[in-house]
Amino acid sequence: MTSTSPALVLAVAAVAAVVLRDRLSSKKRVPLPPGPPADPFIGHLRLVPSEGQDVFFYKLGKQYGDVVQLRVLGRSLIILNSVQAANDLLDKRSANYSDRPDLPIYELMGEGDMLGFVKYGDEFRAQRRMINGYFSQDKVKNHRPVQIREARILAYGLLQTPEKRSDVLSRFSTAIIVDVGYGHQIVSTNDPYVKIAGDVGRVMSESGPPGATLVDAFPILRYFPSWFPGTYYANYARNSQGVVRRLKEFPFNQVKEQIAQGTAKPSFLQAQLETMNQTGQRDETLAKRIQATAAVLYQGGADTTSAVLDFFFLAMLLYPQYQAKAHEEIDAVVGQERLPELHDRNSLPYLECLIYETLRWYQPAPTGGPHKSMEDDIYNGMLIPKGSILIPNIRGMTWDDNVYQDPFNFDPTRFMPAPMGRGEPYPPAFGFGRRVCPGRHLAIESLWLSVATIMATMTIHRTVDRDGKEVIPDVLPVTTGITSHPRPFQAILKPRTPNSFTLLKHAVESG
Repeated sequence: MTSTSPALVLAVAAVAAVVLRDRLSSKKRVPLPPGPPADPFIGHLRLVPSEGQDVFFYKLGKQYGDVVQLRVLGRSLIILNSVQAANDLLDKRSANYSDRPDLPIYELMGEGDMLGFVKYGDEFRAQRRMINGYFSQDKVKNHRPVQIREARILAYGLLQTPEKRSDVLSRFSTAIIVDVGYGHQIVSTNDPYVKIAGDVGRVMSESGPPGATLVDAFPILRYFPSWFPGTYYANYARNSQGVVRRLKEFPFNQVKEQIAQGTAKPSFLQAQLETMNQTGQRDETLAKRIQATAAVLYQGGADTTSAVLDFFFLAMLLYPQYQAKAHEEIDAVVGQERLPELHDRNSLPYLECLIYETLRWYQPAPTGGPHKSMEDDIYNGMLIPKGSILIPNIRGMTWDDNVYQDPFNFDPTRFMPAPMGRGEPYPPAFGFGRRVCPGRHLAIESLWLSVATIMATMTIHRTVDRDGKEVIPDVLPVTTGITSHPRPFQAILKPRTPNSFTLLKHAVESG
């Protein structure tokens, strides 16, 4: 048996001490990103507002730069206000920035095992593979018949009941993901899937800003009684567990029963359950994974698409001149005797710009999803400490006047090449790195078909008050949860031509 020489032990210890000393001194020499003055102990807790964080972060960026640091009770928040910084860190260094921070509110709700919130690792990769296998750019072509059908039902419903615009928009975005995800066609607003979507959208919009509630800052608050100050969102999350549980279990049990009866239609959930049955992998872990992955499709697809379309209607009321340009382009390419199809997309560049300007003007998820650094990193001479929470502030990126001229103005031509426009880049709309939205290809095609059909068949007008003056709606969103919506507003929707309603009616009835 050999023994280690005391001299060797001392030498190794000395080398380790030198390495540790150099590492610590190196970290001390590298400055943290700039930020405003902080209070002792609580840091910037008092500065961060409970609402309008995207605008607050944008203003910090104007003062301190594209990368800003805030400290909240010892936690480092790194705000990214430019696409360049987000791409450099979240895309190019995604191996270090693909984790999620602890989000107690969503864990209390029961969403901690879903792709949007699950930690980076084997479970994340497994769920991601499931979704990518069904929603890749090539595979989404299989879902186009559903998207086309629902876009025409959407426009038909808007013209029939314009006063129920928000309900019709919600039904559209829900119907696509429910059919593609679960093989179920929604034919009534009383459908249980519509109820689930409404409940999920409500709790997500009322659950507070992601990662920025008092419970996020003080996780111990989740264990305090409901009367204790600062526990509101924890109690709200606990009371919402039933909504999330139904989101996971109802579609799963429905499709499972349909498979047993031989009546299941092709869908994401049907494909996953059939694969599980064929391979014999019927363990509880896999079943829970399928439940969680199917649920995130529902959650991610239903609310955001309807929010974007609501912002689109708002933009058309505030900037009617751009609606007229879209009508002219559609008439020149499609005419008035048929409805737009996806093969028209490349011939309608202005319409494409109109959709992306809506996404730039008001994002439904203005602060994106928080990322977490897994190791220390140095970026542009600044230290990003291990465990930092990185917030890609989409609002700051889309208002960046180094990229977008007159960024507060709605102007679809900004994306068009000179001399028609300025050739500005499309905005970031679906996240960054390994956390990029896996359903983005389906989402953008659904948006294109819906906006193209709406523009081809109707005109959008402002309402008037009792004095005959046009009512100009407010642009400020009111929700502070994951998804942002505009304030409720009214619009007058009219068929563009005598043939518009007939075209839609025939398309809906035939298909």
